[in-house]
Parts: sequence; structure tokens; C-alpha cells
Amino acid sequence: MPQTGTFETPNASKYLQQLCKHFAHKVPASFDTTRGAIEFPFGEVRLSADDAELRIEIPGSDEDTRERGRNVIDRHLERFAFREAFTHMNWQPV
Repeated sequence: MPQTGTFETPNASKYLQQLCKHFAHKVPASFDTTRGAIEFPFGEVRLSADDAELRIEIPGSDEDTRERGRNVIDRHLERFAFREAFTHMNWQPV
């Protein structure tokens, strides 16, 4: 079952673009200011942003895949959003 993570921030578009640009050096990624997609080996992660929230959907038919995806996103956002004292996304089943 896929999972969706949310992060309430006025900088959602900035982080969406930063994540997509970062991963585009290693895997296919596409984005604009409000939507993005990153094609990881474990599946396509979809991102969306508005004025108040970053939302990320992680695919995966098994928990190991989803956990790997959550860890990758959380670790990178922890570095990118350090000024906001980010610790992890609020992950929920879809």
C-alpha cells in the first residue's frame, strides 16, 4: 500500500524543486514549481507543493520498499530544511 508524507511549510515549492534537482543527477526526475516526479529503482515518487504543504507519495507493494523511500526522503529533507528543524515527514497510508 502506498504512503503519503506531508510537511507543513511555506517553502514547499523550494523543497520540491531542491529534491528533484538533487536526485536528477542519479535518476530521472521532472518537476515544475508545484509538481514533481522522481523515478527511483523502487518506483516513482510523486511530489506536490502548495503555499502551505509539501506532499510526497511513495509507492511500494512491501514495507521494506516503503521504508527505504521514507528514509531517503526524510534524510534529504533533514539536510535541506534544517532551518525549520525538520525531523521527518508525517507519513500515512494512502
